[in-house]
Amino acid sequence: MNKFSKAFKAFRMIMAKPYLLNLILEDEEEMKKHVNKNHNFPHGLPSVSLLELFPKFENVVEPFSFLDGSSLPTDMALLRGLAQQLNCTNYFEIGTWRGESLANVAAVAEHCVSMNLPDCEMKQLGLSDDYIAIHRHFSKDLKNAEHIQANSLTFDFENWNRKFDLIFIDGDHHYQSIKSDTINAFKLLKDENSIIVWHDYGIGTETVRWSVLAGILDGCSTEQKGKLYHVSNTLCAMYTNKSLKSSTILPNQQAENYYSLHIKAKK
Repeated sequence: MNKFSKAFKAFRMIMAKPYLLNLILEDEEEMKKHVNKNHNFPHGLPSVSLLELFPKFENVVEPFSFLDGSSLPTDMALLRGLAQQLNCTNYFEIGTWRGESLANVAAVAEHCVSMNLPDCEMKQLGLSDDYIAIHRHFSKDLKNAEHIQANSLTFDFENWNRKFDLIFIDGDHHYQSIKSDTINAFKLLKDENSIIVWHDYGIGTETVRWSVLAGILDGCSTEQKGKLYHVSNTLCAMYTNKSLKSSTILPNQQAENYYSLHIKAKK
């Protein structure tokens, strides 16, 4: 199920049965214990500054809808900046939604591929035609973008024979889906310079979403776990072979992680 339809359904259920919120919080607490016990990340991943990744960071985020369910502008800027830095030939993402992330990366990458649940499956889940039509809004006409309608949990990645410079995981955020998408993403990396980015590692830019982190860590090898970072001022985690200066101190306690954004709106 699309993550936004799930969020809306969960909200309606919590409004009808408020005690369900306690179950969600308890589940996150159990996932936190799981992460601490099995992976020893009591405070989440070490945080790396955007300016550590991009010392002269200045980028355009376009398009950006400023509507519900969008990634943060800093998330989009991160993806676009990484694609530029990698001279990205092939980009892959799981989870299309309005196509904003795809369109941002497609502006600087040679070829982009996005995978999302088939329209017919979304229809079977009871989602409206108008809601389904919103998908791919910003990316459907891009010449260098390829849209694949498939469920990443059942898709045959083993025989896909594709490799990518940059992979963005932003599909179903349940633990099992994150774990499965993570395992498959590592199989699709082109070389030692390739990077994986996970969205919604954080509930907010300073708060870990433990169920997502648990899925990421359980999908990684011991060596891969040592190359994971939270990117400050974003909702994202990333895997990279680069040696980066990082910290376990919360971003709000580090003055260098206070940024200003310049925003221009246009139709």
